[in-house]
Amino acid sequence: MPVSPKANRPDLYRQIAKLTLPIVLQNLLSAAVNSADVVMLNFVGPAHISAVSLAAQYASVLFMVFYGLGTGATMLCAQYWGKGDLRAIEVVEGITLRFSMAVSALFAAAAFFAPRLLMRAFTPNPELIEIGAQYLRNIAFAYLCWGVIEAYLAVLRSIGRVAVATALNTVAFTLNILLNAVFIFGLFGAPKLGAPGVALATSISRGVELALALIVSARSRDVKLKPALLLARNKLLFRDFLRMALPALANDVIWGLGYSMYSVIIGQFLGDDMVAANSFASLLHNFGTVLCFAVASAGGILLGQIIGENRLADAEDAAKKLMRLTVISGLIGGGIILAAMPFVLRFANLSEVGKGYLRVMLLINSYYVMGAAVNTTLIAGVFRAGGDSRFGFICDTIDMWVYAVPLGFIAAAALKLPPLWVYFLLCTDEFVKWPWVIRHYRSRKWLRNITREGLFEGE
Repeated sequence: MPVSPKANRPDLYRQIAKLTLPIVLQNLLSAAVNSADVVMLNFVGPAHISAVSLAAQYASVLFMVFYGLGTGATMLCAQYWGKGDLRAIEVVEGITLRFSMAVSALFAAAAFFAPRLLMRAFTPNPELIEIGAQYLRNIAFAYLCWGVIEAYLAVLRSIGRVAVATALNTVAFTLNILLNAVFIFGLFGAPKLGAPGVALATSISRGVELALALIVSARSRDVKLKPALLLARNKLLFRDFLRMALPALANDVIWGLGYSMYSVIIGQFLGDDMVAANSFASLLHNFGTVLCFAVASAGGILLGQIIGENRLADAEDAAKKLMRLTVISGLIGGGIILAAMPFVLRFANLSEVGKGYLRVMLLINSYYVMGAAVNTTLIAGVFRAGGDSRFGFICDTIDMWVYAVPLGFIAAAALKLPPLWVYFLLCTDEFVKWPWVIRHYRSRKWLRNITREGLFEGE
């Protein structure tokens, strides 16, 4: 079994890079799928772009659920991997699968049976509601597959098998892009479906990814994806999972719902031009944060393994180096957005008003990524590596639901400020919480070994 690197060795940066590069590729491919959606739907019409952008907010919330559950699994599995306890990892995997499959089933049922009701939460526009409803109904199957895939890949990443997870995602994302073209434009005799075609392509590619995950599992010598794991039980691990995963899950859902409320504010109060411009701005923001989030994920995995070996001083040193990399990645992300801005403005099928909105929104995002980079690395990477998910939950709940979302509604609905002023205010959320996040990092309260001895004694 591989051993995590010593934090005080000169190759720590190399180890982080080894984990970061596959995650960057994976995130780039994910962003590329979203880009392909926008590029291809650009030829269909702005209504299809806007409808998919709004309907996809439910997938964003679902992703946050999976990310929260996966984080809970990663917090435990990374440390138990450092400790060398494979049986504990299998039990945690089974717990994660039970939760993720249940949640994905609920989302799939809502998307298939009540898609128009879901769309009305984001827009009163009948055309967007109808297009979005067709999209949601076609993507319901993808939600079911996604629940299994994300749980399994989270465990693979926690033990350092990032390349395997990236390979599976590469196949799925590549197939998704190809099928997008087939179903959007009606290639090879397929019907021209527009936005619903995007969802159908996603469902098929997720089904293929799940099949490949089962093949990888069958050939794996350690972490497997098998039905027997759903029955794996251990009271102490279940208690630990709930204690760590539930705050992480609540944190990510609270943040995801809050971020989705930004789209509600934009869609309900700021007009269709702002909705369409926000579709492109969100796309560029995702590209700008790819490296930042990859560094946070890779660093969190390494820190968890180091802490699991009970090398707390080494972990603290590794966290400092991770923060330096985070600042660099934030600067790179902002540069990517600025460099891409002229091309996006030339390409975007927007009105002149929409392009004016988009220009300013991209300038805001060029520095906004730094706020997201620092907070994500500390809250979702460093703190959770030491088993501390509670602080992030409290911090993001206050930041999103006491500050940002009410401010956005007041600015848009009550004060009726210009759309760009509302957008600017919404994008202050990451910087408002910096003082508390950085102070918690310096307190070292997050630095804990959360593994247990004698988990399976007496069985």
